[in-house]
Amino acid sequence: MAKYMVTGSYTAQGLQGVLKEGGTSRVKVVEQLLSGMDARLEAMYFAFGGNDFVCIAEASSNVDVAAVMLAINATGVLSASTTVLLTAEEIDQAVQKAVIYRPPGA
Repeated sequence: MAKYMVTGSYTAQGLQGVLKEGGTSRVKVVEQLLSGMDARLEAMYFAFGGNDFVCIAEASSNVDVAAVMLAINATGVLSASTTVLLTAEEIDQAVQKAVIYRPPGA
């Protein structure tokens, strides 16, 4: 299963929901959402600064992750983005592949 990092920020309405329900409630909601999509929440953290939360999750396909992200972002109470995470072993495999690339203007 591939790993993903989801970072995001709540709108004022979303923050009102967190204030009302608390952080552990949000974690449970995310766990339930992902388990219904053959995915698993590895960790969820709340944060200061540019992002209000960071999640690390595992999922069996990019399509499942896209479906989850579309549903989440469509609510309008938060804005989240996804980064696919690669292991060191996957990078080792990638550097072994021959790639022929011509940069623009070359």
